[in-house]
Amino acid sequence: MSYFQFKQRLDAGDVIVLDGGTGTELERRGVPMSPDAWCGPATLGNAELLTQIHLDYINAGSDVITANTYAANSMMLTPAGYGDKIEEIVKTAVDAALRARDLAPKGRNIIVGGSLSHMVPLNPGTDTVDQVRTPPPPQIAESFHQLAQLLKAGGVDHIMLEMMYEENRTAMALQAALDTGLPVWFGLAARRNDAGKIISFNLAQESPLKAVLDLIPEKGVDVVSVMHTQPQAVSDTISMVRKKFSGPIGAYPDSGYFEMPNWNFTEVIPAEKLEGFYAEWLDMGVQLIGGCCGLTVDHIHAAQRVKSSR
Repeated sequence: MSYFQFKQRLDAGDVIVLDGGTGTELERRGVPMSPDAWCGPATLGNAELLTQIHLDYINAGSDVITANTYAANSMMLTPAGYGDKIEEIVKTAVDAALRARDLAPKGRNIIVGGSLSHMVPLNPGTDTVDQVRTPPPPQIAESFHQLAQLLKAGGVDHIMLEMMYEENRTAMALQAALDTGLPVWFGLAARRNDAGKIISFNLAQESPLKAVLDLIPEKGVDVVSVMHTQPQAVSDTISMVRKKFSGPIGAYPDSGYFEMPNWNFTEVIPAEKLEGFYAEWLDMGVQLIGGCCGLTVDHIHAAQRVKSSR
């Protein structure tokens, strides 16, 4: 299916099932994560497993699969010793997803997104930015531009901006995505502060989500998703997005928590409980449902069950 045909489904109001976590699913299936670059280098030597993960999501109901390129920018890979393998890592990740699409059951129409985050080096054992190893803005922008162009060259259908929460890096990532000329999806991350207010996910400081929402352009973004956000905070965040964006909205939460370079799976929401959230979000007008870090094939089965019940 071409992206144009997929967009027609969106415009018609169809419910779309996304995939679940990719990097965390590699880890859950036994692949070690890089201490410095998380799941980016894990693509090397694991292309077949990546394809199987994508296929498992497709068989669970996913209409959209996401290449494992969230942590594949030069800022993450070069300090970790993979600076000479950036192109290989991105190409391998995209090829693994395209291969899964080719192997999908007959009649399934799947599109492949290229993940582009604004991830920068993190302090070990935390989910906080390492300010010492984070490069200056021009280098950050160039890193995003390089990854976006590699994703385009690799053959993805669209760019998925993921976990946008820091205003300046979000603006640079958005521009890099738009410069490809490919369709762009905008995924923002939020959290509740101690007072219960929805704010940007930014863990370094309390930042208003409005600063990120205001970056969403009037034209050029096909979907805005609330992602990498705890399920209990998603509904209120959706309401904030709807005030800014009139197009299709997605919801793919995370569950558990991150301690660089590992995901802690001990507090992951049961798939049966997530079904209730999926139903609530669809009732709010959300069209795309799936999962982010920590969420698995079981959770995508849950999304498909909710879709099928409508």
